[in-house]
Amino acid sequence: MKFMLGLFLVMAMILSACGGDKQGKEQAVNSESQNNASQNESTEKKADAPQTADTKVVKYLDQEYTLPTKTERIVITGAVEAMEDSIVLEVNPVGAITFAGEFPPLFQSITKDAQSVGEKMEPNFETILSLKPDVILASSKAKPEVIEQLNKIAPTIPYSHISTNWESNLRLLGELSGKQEQAEKEIAQYKTDLDAAKSQLGDSLKDKKVVALRIRGGEQYIYPDAVFFNPVLYEDLGIAVPEEVKAAKAQELISKEKFADMNPDYLFIQFSPAENKETPDALEKFKNDPIMKNIKAFKDDHVFVNVVDPLAQGGTAYSKIQFLKEAVSHLTK
Repeated sequence: MKFMLGLFLVMAMILSACGGDKQGKEQAVNSESQNNASQNESTEKKADAPQTADTKVVKYLDQEYTLPTKTERIVITGAVEAMEDSIVLEVNPVGAITFAGEFPPLFQSITKDAQSVGEKMEPNFETILSLKPDVILASSKAKPEVIEQLNKIAPTIPYSHISTNWESNLRLLGELSGKQEQAEKEIAQYKTDLDAAKSQLGDSLKDKKVVALRIRGGEQYIYPDAVFFNPVLYEDLGIAVPEEVKAAKAQELISKEKFADMNPDYLFIQFSPAENKETPDALEKFKNDPIMKNIKAFKDDHVFVNVVDPLAQGGTAYSKIQFLKEAVSHLTK
């Protein structure tokens, strides 16, 4: 009996130990399952949770810029091209460029509520900071250190000064201001007007030489065929490019004697008093110079001064729209 009782107790202890081990394993398995379920549930919640829309990525000229979702407060510094595009899309920047401390008549429609952020290439960083911009449009001609300083205030995009980028420029401003549809309409309308202009001109300028000239600091300058108003004349309207224009690498000073040798049939002159403060009579002197009297354009009364605002850059949507209309009107006279 003692032996049987002892054996029974030993068996009971073994069974108890086995049961405890099984229960421990079940608890461990249950605990791991609960942990995995909890992690999966957390992952699912993260995947299902709505993402915060604080920023957006804008692509422009093969670059990407991370900007606030809403870019309502736009500051323009240095980029006169962006100022012109703002006229087309009726965008009102909170900060804009002044000329001799004022907003000129050309930009008054978009600067009624704007503050000056300095002259063309002289940004006032303190004023820009105070305006709390969502995005800054600077000039692609700005120095790297200027762009770096502006980026410390707000995301900054170098706005292209290259004429061939006019469509990309307008689309960018349209995206920033929520006026993409209007930008596309303006681009399409220009192309429609261009087709009509080409039909109107026909072959009338086939053997004619047409030149756009700018007077700055009392001197006369010509530009490459892809700069100033030249893209409208040569690329868009298909007028033959003069050899002197082909040879120009940038803004190029041309003497009166050499210009007389060009002997254009039609001449468009842009003259801004702001760019000729020390030589305010430069235009009249140029027109009355005896050398000029022998040029075909002067003889035939085909010299046209400031057919668009003299501050217009030439390669923007605004410049192209306005110049195309005026150029065709004058070239058909």
